[in-house]
Amino acid sequence: MITNKQVLSALRQVMHPEMKRNLVELGMIKDVIVKDGAVTLVLVLPFIEIPIKDDLVRSVREAVSTLDSDLKIEVKLAEMSQQERAAFMTKSEGGPKPAQSVNKVDHVVAVLSGKGGVGKSSVAALLAVAFHRRGERVGVLDADITGPSIPKMFGLHQPPQMGPKGILPAETETGIGVMSINLLLPNEDEAVIWRGPLISNTIKQFWGEVMWGDLDYLIVDLPPGTSDASLTVMQSIPLSGVVLVTSPQDLAGMVVRKAARMAQRMGAPILGLVENMCYVTCTKCGEKIEVFGPSQVLKTTTQLGLPLLGRLPLDPELARRCDAGEIEKYAAELFEPIAEKVAERVPTTKTEPAF
Repeated sequence: MITNKQVLSALRQVMHPEMKRNLVELGMIKDVIVKDGAVTLVLVLPFIEIPIKDDLVRSVREAVSTLDSDLKIEVKLAEMSQQERAAFMTKSEGGPKPAQSVNKVDHVVAVLSGKGGVGKSSVAALLAVAFHRRGERVGVLDADITGPSIPKMFGLHQPPQMGPKGILPAETETGIGVMSINLLLPNEDEAVIWRGPLISNTIKQFWGEVMWGDLDYLIVDLPPGTSDASLTVMQSIPLSGVVLVTSPQDLAGMVVRKAARMAQRMGAPILGLVENMCYVTCTKCGEKIEVFGPSQVLKTTTQLGLPLLGRLPLDPELARRCDAGEIEKYAAELFEPIAEKVAERVPTTKTEPAF
């Protein structure tokens, strides 16, 4: 009588042709059932239409048939979730880094805009501050490698220190951990003129080689667009959710819809949409002036089927605080309900380590 254990043992002989590790170790085999002379199992792929799909199916069939040539073998296909894909990528690159053995990050929330200039980084920073004020342990990973602004908002200028197993994130005045390329440059005005692969490797290092420690939330500030950096985060970091940021113009809405399509295609759960810079309040009469025209956010939320987390005004006080490195001193009353909605929509399942 063939057992599940024997089937898994046979499948450990099947090596991924590109990763040079066996399919069981890579988490690609699930739900093995042996019953009445038949074996049914699920082969889980990073993406359902990868070029080597048929080769993998054939290799799996051949490995199982070595146990008994008369076995009926059914190989079902499934696509990895975003978190499974991130763990798969970690394993395929040689396993977790030393820092990951001491890190315990419960939830990773990425902030994405698609289009630059809509205040994405300030929303990411405010989200971190709001969570910290709620008593959460928070870190910020600045994945905007070529346009980093997080350190300046928090008033951080000193390079991070080395710990026993990796880099220690810089710490803000209130205790938020921050890692950004700007903390590693000789001066904050230095340009980062890198091609995609180097940017991607740096983001992976910020995730795997920084000693984040125990965090309730790690906020990831993504760069605008849908290219290498954002793709790397969604492939390599197990995200609990994505917050989209847009501004009132339909042009910004169009571009953020592109970003949403990318997140959906990558299987990253979208928590909702924040509309930033909706209006400015006249200091003399209190009138709300829509400097970028009427809001188009309902068009975007309707088309994408997403909730509106909140609308934020243009506030000169926020700009002043960010320039002075004092975002933690910004009152942000209007942001508290947004953070509350984000926390409510983050899945209760915590991020699983990749080892």
